[in-house]
Amino acid sequence: MLRTLRRDLRTARDRDPAARSTLEVALCYPGVHALWAYRVNHWLWTRGAVLPARVGATVARTLTGVEIHPAARIGDGVFIDHATGVVIGETAEVGNDVTIYHGVTLGGTSLEPTKRHPTIGDRVVLGAGAKVLGAFTVGADSRIGANAVVVRAVPPGSVVVGVPGQVITRSRPRPAHDEGMPDLVGLSLQSLLTRVDRLEAAAHTGTGDAHREPTSAGATIHPPKGGVWQGEDFAI
Repeated sequence: MLRTLRRDLRTARDRDPAARSTLEVALCYPGVHALWAYRVNHWLWTRGAVLPARVGATVARTLTGVEIHPAARIGDGVFIDHATGVVIGETAEVGNDVTIYHGVTLGGTSLEPTKRHPTIGDRVVLGAGAKVLGAFTVGADSRIGANAVVVRAVPPGSVVVGVPGQVITRSRPRPAHDEGMPDLVGLSLQSLLTRVDRLEAAAHTGTGDAHREPTSAGATIHPPKGGVWQGEDFAI
């Protein structure tokens, strides 16, 4: 237990550049406090002290803003950043070296007393506000985007974005320190509009070398230039 608690401190220091000392982490990080409380409550739960474990979990939720059921299974090296609003259900399983940001829910979709919460693989990153709902597995080394709603299994090494979550399987390893998340809808729309522009130009000129000017009085949506969509094309 002591080894695990010390690793929780080291993990927070390693993954949060704002952490300046181990003492600061021990005193000021509610995510670490929530994990410590969970580990004590889980120890009680596995030894049959169900009510004390639930009472301890309730006290920890009040003090830290994190609700972790004492029956959940959480591995080593887990980091809960900012902590507020995190909910981890009874049958949830979280692997080693997982990073969880604020507002994450590992919830269930069944009322049956069976396995109904997700299993999170090792080294997964759960973005702020992500909701993972159901008894399925999120594969190791995956990244769940902020506010994504995941309701089906995720292969290892994937990225999930959107509502409902769209799964992207990586064709190559994630670059070190890559913090970007793809915009599936935006990229697809940009690709489609680029193709339409080319087809319109080809139909207009017969060669495809010139860009066709709009012939109607209404606004025309064109692909973004430099990643910026022109605001005059939209009614907001």
